[in-house]
Amino acid sequence: MGTYFNPGNRSFYYDSRDELYVDKTGLLNELNSMLLTPRKCIALSHARRFGKSQAAGMIDAYYSLGSDSKELFSEFEISEAPDFEEHLNKYNVIHMDISSVADFHKEDLVEEIEKRLKEDFLEAYGKELNYAKDSYLLINDIYKKSKIPFIIIIDEWDCVVRNHSDRPDLVHKYLQFLHSLFKSEESKSFLALAYITGILPIKKIRDESALNNFREYTMVDSMQLTQYFGFTEAEVKELCEKYEMDFDSIKEWYNGYLINGQHMYNPNSVYQAMVDQKLKSYWKNTSSFDTINDFITLNFDGLKEDVFRMLSGEKVPVNVNGFKNDLSVINSKDDALTALIHLGYLGYDEERSKAYIPNFEVSMAFQAALATGNWKDIAKTISRCEELLWATIDGEEEKVAELLELAHETYTSVLKYNDENSLSCAITMAYFTAPAYYTIVRELPAGKGFADFAFIPRREAGSRPAMIIELKCDESADTAIRQIKEKRYGGALSGYEKEILLAGISYDKESKKHKCVIETIK
Repeated sequence: MGTYFNPGNRSFYYDSRDELYVDKTGLLNELNSMLLTPRKCIALSHARRFGKSQAAGMIDAYYSLGSDSKELFSEFEISEAPDFEEHLNKYNVIHMDISSVADFHKEDLVEEIEKRLKEDFLEAYGKELNYAKDSYLLINDIYKKSKIPFIIIIDEWDCVVRNHSDRPDLVHKYLQFLHSLFKSEESKSFLALAYITGILPIKKIRDESALNNFREYTMVDSMQLTQYFGFTEAEVKELCEKYEMDFDSIKEWYNGYLINGQHMYNPNSVYQAMVDQKLKSYWKNTSSFDTINDFITLNFDGLKEDVFRMLSGEKVPVNVNGFKNDLSVINSKDDALTALIHLGYLGYDEERSKAYIPNFEVSMAFQAALATGNWKDIAKTISRCEELLWATIDGEEEKVAELLELAHETYTSVLKYNDENSLSCAITMAYFTAPAYYTIVRELPAGKGFADFAFIPRREAGSRPAMIIELKCDESADTAIRQIKEKRYGGALSGYEKEILLAGISYDKESKKHKCVIETIK
């Protein structure tokens, strides 16, 4: 077994021995159905830390010639497939991570890739082969000798296209190399399956057709493969039960990616939360959130308002079809939002064609990005959210009114309207960090009406009480409190044994003044 040629099962062995491993071997069933068919070329573009590379290690272990992986897979879903052993360790596998080569070989990238492959071939076949030939011809010679087809896995295939758009010569040479592996006449004989991973969908490059035979699976549409990248809700529930974590909290922090109708969770973050027994933003430690700021500060009409609306929990319309799959070519608000969807910083509701911020973890990343450029006033206001939350809990009515007034003034300047909807958005943003502790429900059915906001404590809330907030424009805060009591909004928290805080907040549209009345009921 070599480093790149028939790498064996060591990667999957270590992954699958982890007690937190979630069985994704059903993906192999899907791949088996594609082997040696017109569907054999698969391009998977998903956000970072969504299991693409882990799946590649699993593919190595299952198909790689020279391994004995039967026992390794015996406890997983794939072992129950009728053709499990038919394909087990029966193929020559090539697996390369292009980013690990491109980081150090910008001028001789293709030459270095070929050099590394040939070193593995030399170790396996000695002087049987003519190493003066190009790699794809060597692969074909190996196939003709052995009659064993090849499975070729390319991780981070798009890093060259993404990072070297200013070097068309390098991109062209690299795509020619990929063409030889996946579209040459020889590849029609030796290629059983191609699995390439990247962050962005395949960029359509003029006069280049190296990858136009690939079927694409993306953050917008990954079809039948959706469940194998990210954690499903059922898988997360099982992990929460096993590790005694609060499911509602995990859901608030890491859920939100709606792909082909399935709710998918960020797998890396869920994993880390289970290991650490702590909820926090893990993804920012492995991915550059500077990217968010690059896009949300672009001067496209309506972009700033849409970002703010998403931060306050709304979904905004987006047309994903015009995106050129190139981060260096962003020509519209839709392009900026679509790029963030593919990068995992926004979710996408395909049915409604709308973008949204998927979870609290990502919203915290947006908060960090807002601290620069023309978002500084909003970032400053958000930084006072914890102060506002504790002022509310402590019954400091004047301070709550003051902080809400500052928030409302800041946010209304973005939203450009001045009504109860504006106040509702401002309240959501003013309590920006509250989702770390509460399940927040807007317009919660309760008693004889709807509570504007119900803050329902989760395990992380500690001593923080449940809260019901009622908003009034051009009416008194006392009226809001009276309405809460008359309509029995407290029934929304029936069975809750601790104290419930009632907050009535009023806003005078003419004077722009806010008032707050806070009461506590047992």
